Amino acid sequence: MKKGRCLRLENGKRLKDILTFLEREYPCAKTALDHGSPFQMLVATILSAQTTDARVNMVTPGLFNKFPTAADMSHAGIEEIEREIRSVNFYRNKARNIRKLSGILVEKWSGKVPGSMAELVSLPGVARKTANVVMGEAFGKSEGIVVDTHVKRLAWRLGLTKNTLPEKVEADLMECIPRNRWISFSMQLILHGRKVCNARKPLCEICGLAGCCPYAAEIGRDKNKNEKDQP
Repeated sequence: MKKGRCLRLENGKRLKDILTFLEREYPCAKTALDHGSPFQMLVATILSAQTTDARVNMVTPGLFNKFPTAADMSHAGIEEIEREIRSVNFYRNKARNIRKLSGILVEKWSGKVPGSMAELVSLPGVARKTANVVMGEAFGKSEGIVVDTHVKRLAWRLGLTKNTLPEKVEADLMECIPRNRWISFSMQLILHGRKVCNARKPLCEICGLAGCCPYAAEIGRDKNKNEKDQP
């Protein structure tokens, strides 16, 4: 199998089993970020970088109560924004980006969030992952697949990619995951990563994907070998 190619090219049944399980286990998967508009979704996603969704949801009520729209945020002082979000990581840089992009939204798009990938990634603080989240959650558009730390980890463990760079992982996933599953697939992997397949100690023994997961199979082989080697 060519390096980086999705396992569908090697074993279509395994991929089908993975997709079937995720859909059955997480049928209503969606972002955990609280928001009331595409603008608020965009801001919350920017804040979530290297910060938990739970933490973001603790600061956004106060932030959005004071500055609910791009116009409101564009007129806010940097110190005001920083005060509301100071418990999130890199809050100073995020505050600058949020205020700057709010002004751009007002100037170029009458305060509305644009609905294309190219336009979104042109905004300060918005990379492809953030744009994918907003495109999927706010507009229901699938131009790509969200690749966060959970998606990258699970895609590698499940044998869906041999790459580690997010953009290459996304390309591998886009090649084999049906487009109508791009939005839900990433959200489902994120939920499974939080619930079962965590980074330090994955719960392979109770994981419904263990039967089609190369990583779980390897863990099982290592466990059996260690047990046999014990006196």
